[in-house]
Amino acid sequence: MAKQAKLLNDAEQKRLAAVIDSLRYSTRNHTAVALSFYAGLRACEMAALRIGDIFDEQGKARDTIYLAAAQTKGSETATVLVNKKLRTQLQRYAAAYPKQLAQPNAPLLFSGKGAGFTAQTVVNMFARLYKLAGIHGASSHSGRRQFVTELADKGVNARVVQALARHKHLSTTQRYIDINDSKLRKAVELI
Repeated sequence: MAKQAKLLNDAEQKRLAAVIDSLRYSTRNHTAVALSFYAGLRACEMAALRIGDIFDEQGKARDTIYLAAAQTKGSETATVLVNKKLRTQLQRYAAAYPKQLAQPNAPLLFSGKGAGFTAQTVVNMFARLYKLAGIHGASSHSGRRQFVTELADKGVNARVVQALARHKHLSTTQRYIDINDSKLRKAVELI
């Protein structure tokens, strides 16, 4: 089985945020991280997002993101729910990049030259951010795995987690969830 993307502890999450704050396009980068950690989006899905997918005509963040088949890994339409933490970050994006909002077909994640990101660009951006933060073993998939694991850790029903992760099979969702001795000990103390 392939090695799982690393889950970040609290200290690593703080280091990542501090690194992002120190860089150009910090709001864009924080938004990519938020899409990964708070909505479980894949690199290819983030790269495919357009302003109109995320914001309405008034520049307000939508509460639901509808992904077209061409925007997803499995080439099937998908619905992504936007939680409060993600919505807050999206509103920061709207405030930081008001000119972007006037172009509904513009890419959400953009380069310094205004071009959209590819899936590989998103992967490379995450790799760079993790490297600068001194976090080893993390990848663009770490946020997605963290999203799934945190839902499971909070007691969300496995089928609900599966639906939120947009997995066809529950076994795929189960492979994402981190199990360790501490979690096992806490679980047996529930009895």
